[in-house]
Amino acid sequence: MNGGPQQSTAPGAGPAALTYVYAVVAPSPGLDAVVSGIRGVAGAAVSLLGCPPEDGPAAPAFAISRVPADAWDEAALTTRFEDLGWLETTARAHDRVIQALAAHTTVLPLRLATLYQDGDRALAALRAQREDFADRLARLAGHTEYGVKVYLRPDAHAPAPGTEPTAPAGPGSGPDPASPAASGPGRAYLQARRADRTAREDRWRQAGQAAERIAAAAIRHAAGVVRHPAQTGPLTSAETGENVLNDAYLVRNDEVGAFRAAVREAGERLPDVRIEVTGPWAPYSFAVPPPRATADRAEADTDTDTSTSTSTSTSTSTSTSTSSDTGART
Repeated sequence: MNGGPQQSTAPGAGPAALTYVYAVVAPSPGLDAVVSGIRGVAGAAVSLLGCPPEDGPAAPAFAISRVPADAWDEAALTTRFEDLGWLETTARAHDRVIQALAAHTTVLPLRLATLYQDGDRALAALRAQREDFADRLARLAGHTEYGVKVYLRPDAHAPAPGTEPTAPAGPGSGPDPASPAASGPGRAYLQARRADRTAREDRWRQAGQAAERIAAAAIRHAAGVVRHPAQTGPLTSAETGENVLNDAYLVRNDEVGAFRAAVREAGERLPDVRIEVTGPWAPYSFAVPPPRATADRAEADTDTDTSTSTSTSTSTSTSTSTSSDTGART
């Protein structure tokens, strides 16, 4: 990687352009050639923005694109982030860049729409945090992220989907008068509902215990773990079952086989749950937040007009996190 600032020359990127940052990357031989063949968000060319030579050959760099300000400032993104089609396309493009980089060097993925007003401000942020970035890159070197999800099988000792105990229709439709449940027409119905609720609680408790067993096996072969919320709603379906564990693990590359085997063995003799191991992914779950807070960059931008200075805050005020769940790890 060459030292000193390097700017993308994407077609149409003139003065009214912002610097879009995908990730922090560790220096690696041949990385410039790799980056030159990548296209990022909106088809923009990708390049490296490196520290000057006096910062040393091991200083990290930003992977960047130059994007039109009128399409990427805060006002534009506020509207675009409500367009799910645009958001998915952009998030996938962001992720493609990071995955391509991760195949050749250690990366710290940044949030979708991490933007700076220009390359000088981006470089200033990079240099201000280069020691922290270098430490984090060193921690992640030789490691990859893997996801472990545990689902409660939909047929795990449960009533058929959508079924509920049926209330008695009226006199004569309840239990046999000789049975213990004959003291009231609704008693059998209430008992059935109570039994169903108890059974569901038992299933969840057992599934939670199974998930903890699997997680304990996984962490023995991992350098770190991040526990994401269990997935619900449109991210799940009746076919996959209910998600009870959604963890991300940072695994050393030479431990991947042992990690997968440990998770698989921990799930044996657990017929009521299904285990899904995903990866390898770039370490989204273990990455840093966007460089600097909004207030820090806003202070640096006080010499500009409001419409351009506010665009530099989009990475924290309006961006959404691009994790490996976007288009990949869901």
